[in-house]
Amino acid sequence: MKVRKAVITAAARGERLYPVADTIQKAMLPVIDIDGLHKPVIQAIAEEAFLSGIEEICVVCAPGDGERYINAFTSLRDNLVKSFKNVDWAREEAEKIDNLISRTQFIEQQEPLGYGHAVHCAKDFVNNEPFLLLLGDYLYISNLTSKRCASQLIELATQENCSVSAVNPTIEHLIGRYGTLTGKHVPNMPGVYQIEKIIEKPSLSVAELELQTPGLRVGYYLCFFGMHVFTPTVFDILQKQIAQGSTNVLLTPTLQELAETEKYLALEVQGNRYDLSGRQGLLRAQMALGLAGVAHDETLTSMVELLAETNTRKAKLVQ
Repeated sequence: MKVRKAVITAAARGERLYPVADTIQKAMLPVIDIDGLHKPVIQAIAEEAFLSGIEEICVVCAPGDGERYINAFTSLRDNLVKSFKNVDWAREEAEKIDNLISRTQFIEQQEPLGYGHAVHCAKDFVNNEPFLLLLGDYLYISNLTSKRCASQLIELATQENCSVSAVNPTIEHLIGRYGTLTGKHVPNMPGVYQIEKIIEKPSLSVAELELQTPGLRVGYYLCFFGMHVFTPTVFDILQKQIAQGSTNVLLTPTLQELAETEKYLALEVQGNRYDLSGRQGLLRAQMALGLAGVAHDETLTSMVELLAETNTRKAKLVQ
């Protein structure tokens, strides 16, 4: 099994980021990546895929956004070439953008019919191959210097020839934000589980009854990381929901059926995911990128200075 293609879902309008997402797609918000360069979020996510062996990417976006993405990246590349002539970093960055444009296509989800429907929009692009699925509002940072989060996932999927979802052990008060699952630990494979049951954003009481996984620390549950490798079977299952006329096609029931249909594993990825749509999400992601990359010292210094300034200001107010 070879995973050559990736799908990035970026069709949601980003209500939690209003009013910023009303003027710019949230996937085009700028971050300083671990290489120290400013780039749009969607480019950082695409590079996660490319650096993990992916050859082609499909971005599922809202109506009208496909052309906006292409125009934005074309303009960004042209400005780099014109404004920073003979500057090495600018030339390298322009080449990365050229690579992204040439290997990425955009498919528009014409109606907001749910996350599962957005995934299904990429069926023709996937063309009956296994594929990597990423979220357009998540950034991923590996704890391993030589292996990206997506690389870890693809490696296991290729080895076991099956669908694999990335998970993180997550403390109980946060599980209401994520799809949560349980399963049996696969013998002699640390951090790998055969998935048995999945519930989307469960309450703690439900999780305590149905989703506890032996071997995890007390108060922790396996939650989706926002990164999956799927076999094409997932499209057949999604199609059944769509055929029933659902106006909110969910991915979680599809994954539950997938677990009952064929081999489907979960992998505890060595790394962290950062949801940009949450309150302070972009700020947390930026700090994490800074601390994980070439700007570590600069980022740490800035954080210490800000804390010192805050303490000084509070002390003056008390006086």
